[in-house]
Amino acid sequence: MSDYIIGDIQGCYIHLKELLNKIKFSIDKDRLFFLGDVVNRGTDSLMTLRYIKDLGSNAEMVLGNHDFHLITCALTSKSPSNKDTFGEILAARDRNELIDFLLQQPLVIDHKDAILVHAGIPPIWDKGMSIRQSMKVQERLQSSNLGEFLTLMYNDNPKTWSENLSDKDDSRYTINAFMRMRFCKQDGTLEFKHKGNYSSAPDGFKAWFLHRSRITNGDNIFFGHWSKLDGVKHPNVFPLDYGCVWGEKLSAIRLKDKALFSVRCQ
Repeated sequence: MSDYIIGDIQGCYIHLKELLNKIKFSIDKDRLFFLGDVVNRGTDSLMTLRYIKDLGSNAEMVLGNHDFHLITCALTSKSPSNKDTFGEILAARDRNELIDFLLQQPLVIDHKDAILVHAGIPPIWDKGMSIRQSMKVQERLQSSNLGEFLTLMYNDNPKTWSENLSDKDDSRYTINAFMRMRFCKQDGTLEFKHKGNYSSAPDGFKAWFLHRSRITNGDNIFFGHWSKLDGVKHPNVFPLDYGCVWGEKLSAIRLKDKALFSVRCQ
């Protein structure tokens, strides 16, 4: 039995199936862990989401920013943009079941010796704090005033976390950190404008995983979101968004030995 962690699929269902064939995935003995952004930008978001949902206990996933965007468009007055490609999900007969499936997913998974998250872990949080923050947002995603909550989450502020934040601001920072973060300061201050190479950080910021005093430096962290990290070699850090939707690669890591498997997405 093997556990495989898979990077951002973004609706590229054909390439997901190719990758599963390459790793010889067996539904009888293997488990899959998805790092978020399973939908949007690609052409087959509906098939991808249905497939993952139907895997049942053989799969787990964390929410990514594109998954969260789909939820918000489904449950609020927010409209998809011209770039969004999840319209088939919004019009599907099983739309409600698929959205409910996403609402049950966490922002962080602690599995064996691994932390799984879509974007990253703020330098000021340890694994326990990260799990607690994820659970707080999960509870809000099950609340009765969900539509109002989702609408209030679309904001870049606060950029810095503290224990004195309101519930709304605490949730917004948590969502932005776990789903959108690339660069930040040592104190967890977030920056959203720069999306390029990790070595070209804006003044005063670093890629979140490069902070020497990061509390999770000793933990194995698997994440997606940042498609310009192919080839990054950094202790205990495993980026897995290799730009499948942009014609590059879809990749998986086998957890027990960190073996990397990829398929070309052209």
